Amino acid sequence: MEIPQSQPHQGGYAWVPGATTIGVVYKDGVILASEKRVAYGYLVISKGGKKVFKITDRIGAACAGLVGDMQILTREIEAQANLFSMDVGRPISVRAAAKLMANILFNRRYAPLITQTIVAGLDEEGASLYVLDVLGSLIPDKYAVVGSGTEIAVGVLEEGYKEEMTLEEAKELVTRAVKSAVSRDVMSGDGIDFLIITKDGTTEESTKF
Repeated sequence: MEIPQSQPHQGGYAWVPGATTIGVVYKDGVILASEKRVAYGYLVISKGGKKVFKITDRIGAACAGLVGDMQILTREIEAQANLFSMDVGRPISVRAAAKLMANILFNRRYAPLITQTIVAGLDEEGASLYVLDVLGSLIPDKYAVVGSGTEIAVGVLEEGYKEEMTLEEAKELVTRAVKSAVSRDVMSGDGIDFLIITKDGTTEESTKF
């Protein structure tokens, strides 16, 4: 199926925003991170775009693609997760939240939301991470990268990832992977937003460079 593009091609490239977005499971939780640049074609629209979103106190999502589509998708999942919690009396699991997102994306396959997404968090089964494509394919993993900087960043993660990493080690690895992609991918840059999820809840951090 051919995915419709948001704008015409320019110089052989579609005007779909790039990104370097990463998710990593470490010893005590998960880290979601993405750089801040929002670019359409050759124009940088924003140097402070946010591509990492809190869904619940224990679940987050990080996206690459059209900013509006990311925001619509994460708001829908956040609302459905809250409804589930009120109806059932317990928090939604990471897998259930990811499956819900996959169903929404698949149901929109004829008018797709142009976004690749990483959903990660903590529940009774421990830390877990899932990566989804535009059509809702759901793949569990220990780490993942989406966006235009994937080919560069994933090599750094492959070389340095260990399941028993501490928070400091995981954050350093994610930062190194994003910076490696930023140095070569013109559609990524301007800093990093982090969402760190542990048993104590979520923490948001941001760095500029």
